[in-house]
Amino acid sequence: MSNTFHSNGLVNDASRRNFLKLAGVMGAAAAFAGSISACSPGGSPAPAGTAAAEGTGSIEAGISYQLSTGFDPMLATGATPQAANLHVFEGLVELHPATREPYLALAAADPTKVDDTTYEVELRDGATFHNGEPVTPADVVFSFTRVLDPANKSLFAGFIPFIDQVAAKDDTTVSFTLKYPFPAFKERISVIKIVPEAAVTADPAGFDLAPIGSGPYSLVSAVKEDRIVFKKFDAYNGKYPARVQDMTWLLLADPAARVAAVPSRTQAIEDVPYLDVDQLAAKVDVESVQSFGLLFLMFNCASEKFSDKRVRQALHYAIDTEAVISKALLGNATAATSYFQKGHPSYSEASTAYGFDAAKAKSLLQEAGMQDMTLTLTSTDTGWVARVVPLIKEYWDAIGVTTTLEILQSAAVYAPEKVGGKNFDVLCAPGDPSVFGNDGDILLSWFYRGATWMENRAGWNTTPEYAEVQKKLDQAVQLDSEDAKSIHADVVDIVSEEVPLYPLFHRKLPTAWDGAALDGFQPLPTTGVSFIGVGRK
Repeated sequence: MSNTFHSNGLVNDASRRNFLKLAGVMGAAAAFAGSISACSPGGSPAPAGTAAAEGTGSIEAGISYQLSTGFDPMLATGATPQAANLHVFEGLVELHPATREPYLALAAADPTKVDDTTYEVELRDGATFHNGEPVTPADVVFSFTRVLDPANKSLFAGFIPFIDQVAAKDDTTVSFTLKYPFPAFKERISVIKIVPEAAVTADPAGFDLAPIGSGPYSLVSAVKEDRIVFKKFDAYNGKYPARVQDMTWLLLADPAARVAAVPSRTQAIEDVPYLDVDQLAAKVDVESVQSFGLLFLMFNCASEKFSDKRVRQALHYAIDTEAVISKALLGNATAATSYFQKGHPSYSEASTAYGFDAAKAKSLLQEAGMQDMTLTLTSTDTGWVARVVPLIKEYWDAIGVTTTLEILQSAAVYAPEKVGGKNFDVLCAPGDPSVFGNDGDILLSWFYRGATWMENRAGWNTTPEYAEVQKKLDQAVQLDSEDAKSIHADVVDIVSEEVPLYPLFHRKLPTAWDGAALDGFQPLPTTGVSFIGVGRK
């Protein structure tokens, strides 16, 4: 079911705070009712005035995204299961969620480089899965090969195209044979989480719902629109053991409900509404971290409406992005001048920049013969996104494009009957592949390499420009980051000109937490929250 919106002069309302207040009115009543009826989370904090013993007590958090997929790390790409999986699973190497620095996880030592295309990794002694079974080289081989198997259609295969073969060398060591030298091998293998072969092959569907990893927490239960419950894995012997006995993540998609939950029901919440930052900062810690996290427009390039890049460009030029950021996000984002945010190591200004130019937008539509077009703008129902899309509608309406808004839950947006089957016009949605890593190749590969986005959703894969992007990405992946930067700049120039999928802005991520209750908590530069290495005071 879709919700159709008719805006009432939001673009012309000079008060950005009035806009945000009006936009939040309908959700406030529902959030209030929900907070009254919801059960309190499980577990108990330490009594007031006492310090929690290490490894005891509970952590409760407020999460902004509902569960849109299961937890199998070969398939799970939603923000919430991704965040959960960081606590449940391990790679051979992991990137610390806050610092993005690599550390050894299931690997006992740094990968040994035998030659330019051969690496060996020894496993951590005594590592076990949550079901008590030991982590073996066979499990590592299985975890990598199933991602690489085209039949499994894993999005993560695009992150490890350099791997040719994975084999068990002996009872403790895994050998990797590469197709070509890949300088960032150690960091990149962090994207593949190690799973128990026997459990997965016995019941793949059951594993997706009730995952078994080797991380510091095991998953107890998950209810799609309610909560995820974790407990400490006592047999974990890695770098970051669980520092509390259990965790409960309340899935609070309504922004008002999240704000109301901290610190009375939760010790931390992600995705603080920008309007509430000052209010929360008076009672808990609040920090906004600049991120790669973007809001993008994706066009159905397989449709006659959007097969001409001039139409796609026109709809970008028609939006006053700076005004949208000011009004809907209270300035907490930076208008895109590249695919990457300013300050990112791979940043270079794109050859095509989309400043607000309504006259140019109208001219491009006229040149393309689409000056009287109608379209549906589909978006996810994430709170801050739902505040942006009515403004986009008004800008498009102002240049003569009749726009209908369709705001859906994320799972419905990407379902086969909608975006997953190219049954849409334009999608406006958030994206943040930096949860998998922060290097330029990962961030570009997520959207522009492989079938999921450009073939199955955007329908841009039949163009010569798409072929050129694949060629350049394949070139850059064999180089170190500095040498790859100029090739990535070429890719950015292509996608900024073609705009099959391209950001409007990169936003800041505000997180709130109770520093009097949590020890070691850090806000993330990516979507989600992390309690790796975090305890109760």
